[in-house]
Amino acid sequence: MSAAPRVGLFVTCLADLFRPETGFAAVKLLEEAGCTVEVPPDQTCCGQPAYNSGDRASARTLALAVLRAFSGYDYVVVPSGSCAAMIRHHYPALFADDPDLLPRIGALAERTWELVSFLTDVMGVDRVAAQYPDRVTYHDSCSGLREMGVREQPRRLLAGIAGLELAELANPEECCGFGGTFCVKYAEISERMVDDKVAAIAATGAGTVLAGDLGCLLNIAGRLKRKGSPVRVRHVAEVLAGMADGPAIGEGD
Repeated sequence: MSAAPRVGLFVTCLADLFRPETGFAAVKLLEEAGCTVEVPPDQTCCGQPAYNSGDRASARTLALAVLRAFSGYDYVVVPSGSCAAMIRHHYPALFADDPDLLPRIGALAERTWELVSFLTDVMGVDRVAAQYPDRVTYHDSCSGLREMGVREQPRRLLAGIAGLELAELANPEECCGFGGTFCVKYAEISERMVDDKVAAIAATGAGTVLAGDLGCLLNIAGRLKRKGSPVRVRHVAEVLAGMADGPAIGEGD
């Protein structure tokens, strides 16, 4: 038998500060898939906010911290398409002019995966032992979809969950308006976009909306709450792990 792959879990800032349940769910899913999971205690931000704001120097500093924290792991797995895409696709561009560091950065990028894609495409998971008796809809986050190729993987696993009925959004691939710093710089446009998303969610009749990025989920949850909607908001990992019994995102805040 081959040794269990050693996975470093990149928790993300949003999970650490706002939704640790997502990190616990990710650990459970990875361990059940046969991985040895570690959470490096000195990990920090992936640097995406700095990178998107044009602060390449700070982004490089943070990228080097990630490189040090996650050296030696077979894989780096991230419950976020946007953070995973930052490491996998944008780190090499940050160090394109550094021939000494670029090979190490490139190796880190190549072994970095979004959580659900890793479970299905690398570990071969095709079914999880979970149940969730509700009609749900799924929002495809921009980075997960367009940069990490995550679309069918979560739907494949959700299809096997007892009691779950998936109702697709009319336009599941449309941005929710979060976009990291976009929602701060272009607040009025962002608000119109999330209003469209919330209307599309309501049209499905779903009781729960799922996604793989906490930025999108926090944005959608905030708008749903301000509109008085009863729709619950959860990271897809929590449902897949059978850990969706507690308060949903935004409840009790």
